[in-house]
Formats: sequence, C-alpha cells, structure tokens
Amino acid sequence: MFATADLCDQFSEELQIAEPIFKSFGEKRSFYGKIATVKVFEDNVLVVDQLEKIEEGSVLVVDGQASTKCALLGDRLATIAFDRKISGIIINGCVRDSAELEHIDVGILAIATNPLKSKKKGEGQVGISLHFGGVTWTPGEYIYCDGDGVVLAKRKLL
Repeated sequence: MFATADLCDQFSEELQIAEPIFKSFGEKRSFYGKIATVKVFEDNVLVVDQLEKIEEGSVLVVDGQASTKCALLGDRLATIAFDRKISGIIINGCVRDSAELEHIDVGILAIATNPLKSKKKGEGQVGISLHFGGVTWTPGEYIYCDGDGVVLAKRKLL
C-alpha cells in the first residue's frame, strides 16, 4: 500500500503533481502503474484498442481534450480493463455508466460524466506525451493515484 502524500514527502523533488481536476469513478481508489497514452477527441475506438493491447498493471491515460460532450469509457470498456488486469484509467474527458463503474475493481479517474456514447471513427494518436492537468504524461513513466491526488514519476518508486 502507498499514499501519495508519503510519496510527496519522500520524493517531492522528482515528482509532478497533477491539478485536482479528476473525480474517482472506479471501485479501486488507490492505484499505480506504468503510463500508456492515447489522445482522442469524442472518439473512443483507440481507447478500446489500447485497453486490449497495453501490458498488465499499466495505467491508460486518455487525453480526450477535456470534451464533456460525450463519454469515452463506460462499463463495457472498464470490464475489459478489469479482465486484462489494467491498474487504472485516467481520462481528460467523461465516463458513463457511473453506477456500474463503482463496482468494477479498476481505478478510474475522469473529469465528469455524460450519458452519450462517443463517435467511432478511430481517429487520434497513441504512445505520445500528453499535456493536461498541469503535468506531462509520458509513456513508460509511472503514475500513483489515491484519494489525495495524482503524482507522476520518471521511475518506479514502489
């Protein structure tokens, strides 16, 4: 078990601390792992693709460019993440099926909910550095999340 506050006390010089823009939707409230990234806009085809490909224990960071016009993840995709043992998903955008997400043992952070499903065009980018929430999310680096916040490190701290 870890606490982001303790990580900040011990490793503050090497951490980035994300702005507190996220709400927790998954059953798992504390999670960490290696970052995998995808950037999309109101289209979740690449989100599904990455959930089916990234390594077990990873955290998928989705830059939905802060759109609140539709959801990029719901219970079906969260179940894929659970089945594949993905540690968590962080979305700069919306989720749906929030009542069901509370019972899926995956860490899920997003900025809001919206019941509308996304487009299905397959447009976007994967495996790139993302910039939102006051930090840079770099593939292969590490992320630690709990009720106090989200911190990023260039190396595995636990």
